[in-house]
Amino acid sequence: MTSFTKRAAVALAVALLAAAVTGAQTAPARDTARFSGTWRLVSDTTTGIMIYDSLGNMAAQVMPNRARRKYAAAEPTPEEAKDAITGYLAYFGTYSVDEQARIVTHHRTGSINPGQVGDEVVRAYVFESNDRLVLTPAGSTNKIVWERAR
Repeated sequence: MTSFTKRAAVALAVALLAAAVTGAQTAPARDTARFSGTWRLVSDTTTGIMIYDSLGNMAAQVMPNRARRKYAAAEPTPEEAKDAITGYLAYFGTYSVDEQARIVTHHRTGSINPGQVGDEVVRAYVFESNDRLVLTPAGSTNKIVWERAR
């Protein structure tokens, strides 16, 4: 083997090793990217949708599967307003993922419940498949199942 060929082989090996190490440091997180998209709640008692984008924004809305009365006039009565909002969950903000701990945290910047603005919603997560996400609230065994919307 000529000295030129040896130097070329060594240079190629160094370049490939450097590319592998650099790529490992800058590659996007595997699970974080899987969150991105629209998810529908799997439930017999509630209907819901959750949206994650690739920029770290999210929104969630969940409502009970029950008949809700229409308002009798343009402005609801206090009773109509209470009936409409009872059991309704809606918030938006940003999210972060801790892949080692398998935790997703929703950082609420807006909510239908003013007392929840600024709160963090912490959930353990499991991707049962690319299209099925199971979230478990911190300190609970209640599993919330979401399927990717198609």
